[in-house]
Amino acid sequence: MKWQRLLLPFGLLYGLITWLRNQFYNWGWLHSQSFDVPVIAIGNLSMGGTGKTPMTEYLIHLLQNDFKIAVLSRGYRRTSKGFVLATSQSKVHELGDEPFQIFRKFPQIHLAVDADRCHGIQQLLTLPDAPTLILLDDAYQHRAVKAKAYVLLTAYGDLFADDAVVPAGSLREFSLGKKRAQVVVVTKCPPNLTEKEQQQIIGKLGVEVPVFFSKIAFSNEVVFENGNKELSALSEFPKLLVAGIAKPQTFFDHLKQPHDLCLTFPDHHTFTEDEIKTFTNYLSNSYEYLITTEKDEVRLKGLIPAHQLGYLPVTTQFVAHETAFQQLVRRLIID
Repeated sequence: MKWQRLLLPFGLLYGLITWLRNQFYNWGWLHSQSFDVPVIAIGNLSMGGTGKTPMTEYLIHLLQNDFKIAVLSRGYRRTSKGFVLATSQSKVHELGDEPFQIFRKFPQIHLAVDADRCHGIQQLLTLPDAPTLILLDDAYQHRAVKAKAYVLLTAYGDLFADDAVVPAGSLREFSLGKKRAQVVVVTKCPPNLTEKEQQQIIGKLGVEVPVFFSKIAFSNEVVFENGNKELSALSEFPKLLVAGIAKPQTFFDHLKQPHDLCLTFPDHHTFTEDEIKTFTNYLSNSYEYLITTEKDEVRLKGLIPAHQLGYLPVTTQFVAHETAFQQLVRRLIID
């Protein structure tokens, strides 16, 4: 687009600032702190929408039987400050929607939020049942911590190789940042992605580390507070489909029927009283259910009648070579 080209000088300036910051860490002028337990940083080069939370959940599933896992996030848009350790009494606004979602699904792990990741890790390691592995959610640019491994995500159809630095694009830094990664995962791939297409993408990314390809797998059931309902059984009912996530089109495409209404909101959106009233009016007069994402459901729960509010779970699945990915992750932790 022409207007994006006009913003390229500003993107270049922002990119130079972030590049210089990274160089300060590379040269040792800024200090990166290492820890006695392995730390895996999961993140991306872009502003969002690459599937970091499903990947974090995948790694918990993979490693929870072998390690005492802690997940540390900054807790974007939470109302609390400093270090907060999740408990059964924690509220979504104290942790942020994604950390709350993870802890609700994995209450057996330690989950904490802290904008200062070094401080957060130090606090986790003082716990009586201290973790033996820490997953840093959305921390690819957090250079103050020296992670054992960096897992870089990039979305199919929105590859970092095709993007520009903000504000001309959505990259947080130049694509040179890819060099910090030990593994790259191309997420949200079509399930029928061929080996030839995979090799073409690998060539475009230009990385010297293993590249894997994953897809988003939607559940066949929508989760309600009073029990799950088969997605096929809901197709005949008019529904409100609500998404406050980055790049929600896949969610809508999977669910939408001709009689459904799609409502899109910004990522991590805090729903206002007027918006909730609009939803409840729709549900009273025109639509049977409000179906949303798992991340949005934690912010809508208690505001929408429970029998009408459901969410569609998603998981990460690999298109191919899943065992090789699992073996590589374990090797990165142990080496």
